[in-house]
Parts: sequence; C-alpha cells; structure tokens
Amino acid sequence: MLNAFIIYSLVSFVLLLSCAIISYKLNLVDFPNKRKVHDKPTAYTAGLAISLAYLCSLKLIAFGSNNLSLIISIAFLISIIGLIDDKYNLSTGSKLSLQIVPIFYLIVIENMNLTQIGDYNYFKLELNAFAMPFTLISVLFLINAFNYFDGIDGSLSFTFISVIAILFFLTHDDNIKIFLIIILLPLCVFLFFNFSLFNLPKLFLGDSGSLLLGFIASFVLIFYQKQELAHPVLLAWSIAIFVYEFLSVNLERIRNKNDPFKAGLDHLHHLLLKKNNSIFLTNFLLFIINIALFITGYLIFKFISPLASLIIFIIFFIIFFILRNKYLVKN
Repeated sequence: MLNAFIIYSLVSFVLLLSCAIISYKLNLVDFPNKRKVHDKPTAYTAGLAISLAYLCSLKLIAFGSNNLSLIISIAFLISIIGLIDDKYNLSTGSKLSLQIVPIFYLIVIENMNLTQIGDYNYFKLELNAFAMPFTLISVLFLINAFNYFDGIDGSLSFTFISVIAILFFLTHDDNIKIFLIIILLPLCVFLFFNFSLFNLPKLFLGDSGSLLLGFIASFVLIFYQKQELAHPVLLAWSIAIFVYEFLSVNLERIRNKNDPFKAGLDHLHHLLLKKNNSIFLTNFLLFIINIALFITGYLIFKFISPLASLIIFIIFFIIFFILRNKYLVKN
C-alpha cells in the first residue's frame, strides 16, 4: 500500500506540474485586480489536475466502496464546471444550474440523499418527502461555502485538511481511511505549487478546485450519514467553520443591502490576514478554529447529549457572527 501511495503522489505531482506548464502557455491565468491579493497572473487549473489525480487513484489504489468511487468520478465533472467558470466568468445562475446536474444524478439516480438528520433522544429529525430537496440545497450550500474560503494561498486547502482529519477520527473503517488519504495526498502536493516551494510554478485551486473539494466533502458527509458512521450533528461540527462563515457573510451582506453573490474581501481569511498580516498564521488559525469547534461539539455530544450538542452548535454560530463583526469587520 505504501508503494501505491508513493506512486500516486508522484502521479499527482506530474499532473499538477503539467497543468501548470500548459496553463501558462495557454494563458489560463487569474489576473490581479483590486480585490485579489496576488501580484502577478497565476494559473488557476490545480483543481483540474487534482480531479485527474483522483481519477487515477481509482486504478492505482483499491478502497472497496462503489459509492466513494462514484463520488470521485462525478466530482471530475464539477471540476470542469469550475474551470469553465474561471475561464468565462459565468453568472451565478448559470454556475448553479450546471452544478445541479451532477448533484441531481447522485441524489436521485444513485440515491445518495439525506433521509434523516439525527436522533436526539426526545425526537428524530426525519426528512421524508423533503429528503431530496433538502439534500440538493445542502450540497449547493456547502459547495459554495467552500468556494468562499478560496481567497488566499492555502486557506481552503488547510481548512479542508482539518475536515479530513476529523472524518479520519470519526471512522474505524480502514477502507474509508484509505479513501481519505487518497483525497488528502494530491492536496498536500498542491500546496508545494500554491506556495511556489522549490521554485515550482505557482498554481491556484481556482473554482475547479474549490467546487471539487466542496462537492467531495458534501457527498462524503452524506456517505457517513447513510452508513451510520457518525451522528449527523458531529458531521455538522466537522464543517462548522464553513457553515458559520457562509451564513455570516451572506447575512452581513443582506443587512448592508449588498449583493450576496458578489465577490468581495469580507471573508474570514481576508479579515484575519488584514489583522495579523501573515498567511501562515491565518491558515493556522482557520485550521485550529475548525478543529476546536469540532472538539467542543464532540465533547458535549459524548458527555451530555446529541441535543445539547445541536443547541450549542446554533449558539456558537450566534457568538461567531457577533465576534466576527465586532472584532474583525468593524475594527
């Protein structure tokens, strides 16, 4: 297995390097402007390279789950949609419409949908007829919440790695752990390009990458729920920072009568970077915040009750929203 992982990492490196070289030759680059922190045109095709690496993993490494293999296969289509958006700057409606197609396939045709969102001892939240629409909205929500986090070098990658670490902790199934490592390795290789280590050509995830990771995270969480690998409230805690930030940004924009779909510099990573002026510290804080939120929710779940954990999840969002606006937005 170790040899397979080494070969897989090398394949990921070659794919990322090839995409970088081709992208710069074809001018598939993100140009700097007043809302972007980079100072020179940078290739945005890392997401496509990572999705290709994931497809290669299906031939290189066996992890024994048709559903997880299917998630990886369909995720490639999402990365193509993101690449098209990066190139042609699609409208919000067009991008969402294209995203719905592969999501709808997994939810309706492959029956990968949420049927319930937890037993809380006193009651069980069954979705019944709302299962499909709720799942569709939730997946779109999370995919675009991931997209919100892709604003500075490493921000989405490190925060997503925190989610992978949590999911690794929540399962004892070796096949699922292998799958999570498969998801993790190309992302780790990508960071060498993202930060231009060893003079490697600089790469951004782009929408192809942020939509890809959001899509994979969404359906892996659904897989965990359907296989009863973890309680839904713990799965919610695993992505708490994404949920909190997505809701906070949009609520604040609506309150200020701004377009919620317009890109801006009001995301958490931008605000933290402005405060500490360190990309490394910003990424470390994002990682730690999500891990700390999960540990809090997990301990409440384990030692008090699932219902208490759910209530605290909601209370923490209110606290997050207040503190975010008080100490980051307005100072």
